[in-house]
Amino acid sequence: MQNTITIQGPSKGRIIGAWVVQGLLAAVFLAVGGAKLAGVPMMVQIFDQIGFGQGFRIVTGVVEVLGAVALLVPGFAALGAAWLAATMFFAVLTHLLILPGNPVPALVLLALNVLVVWLRRDQLASMVAMFRRAMSRQR
Repeated sequence: MQNTITIQGPSKGRIIGAWVVQGLLAAVFLAVGGAKLAGVPMMVQIFDQIGFGQGFRIVTGVVEVLGAVALLVPGFAALGAAWLAATMFFAVLTHLLILPGNPVPALVLLALNVLVVWLRRDQLASMVAMFRRAMSRQR
């Protein structure tokens, strides 16, 4: 009797669900990041309230646009979602500690990005394995 282990990839439903959430998130972050980069008056005002200067608005806009693009590039969705989840974590903190607004939209975006990371966990596992192989070759 021979024992074999079969490793299955993600199910079709999981892949479709991930793409739907990724598409929605990419649209949101392209719009919001683009508004920051374009200097929409509301964004300028928000970043004045935060107090880190308008350069921080530009950096945040670039981070969001790059994350949105990564969500749409096969093989990089998990990385883009993790990147944007970290951004939204700090957005939630900013809303709780500095801004008078409601943190719920940032919490929802954080949760959706975490969902994409979970749905695309196989990508993260592949990236970690590739990184480990590259590091072991350099030793």
